[in-house]
Amino acid sequence: MTLTRAAASVWQYVRRAPATFFWLLVLTITTYIVSRFHPAFRDHFLRQRSTNLHELGRNPIRVLVSSAMWIDGGGLWIYYLLFNVFHVPVERILGTSRWLVVVISAHVGATYLSEGVVYWEVSHGYMSSRAIFTLDVGVSYALAGAAAVLAFLMAKPWCYLYGGMLLAFYTYNLFAGDTFTDLGHFTAVLIGFACYPLTRITDYRWDPIAVGRSLYTRVRARAAAKAPE
Repeated sequence: MTLTRAAASVWQYVRRAPATFFWLLVLTITTYIVSRFHPAFRDHFLRQRSTNLHELGRNPIRVLVSSAMWIDGGGLWIYYLLFNVFHVPVERILGTSRWLVVVISAHVGATYLSEGVVYWEVSHGYMSSRAIFTLDVGVSYALAGAAAVLAFLMAKPWCYLYGGMLLAFYTYNLFAGDTFTDLGHFTAVLIGFACYPLTRITDYRWDPIAVGRSLYTRVRARAAAKAPE
């Protein structure tokens, strides 16, 4: 009975953010597939699915979609964690369609702005022409956008604290790393903040204090129910 309840609870959790978990399933499959490739072929394979200037010029829609379905290397477990921390609550609260608007806007917008900078630097001789073939796959731009819009779904003053820390983190990386990927992440966060109007459909605001009190009350109630008379 306990196992059945646990399975039902997991299914209930998953079905409230279906697109996020479908995406995780795809990433799990593709990560396993690419792990079986020879390193040289893996690099070639991922470059063909990268949002670099060369592939964006040939078939932008194909690579914008395919680049979000592959990650470069292992470490898939961290995406299980980050997707549950950021994507799941955003999809649950805003709904799948609005969540998709945030995710696609951040992924596409950050890609084109960062690659636009690469194009400018290559054109003016500040970067090698080989940069147009760079390997650029992954889900981090979409993740940064979702993390940013999540700030507007928090109660005050937590929204200011969280949003400020998020902006400070990506701003630091922008200047410390000084790469087109860091610029893309910073851009994705700004795009996520710009998605604030999408959050006005709900009055729900996550409050860690209220959540803590609720959990404390539930734990005490269960303890009291199990206590001998």
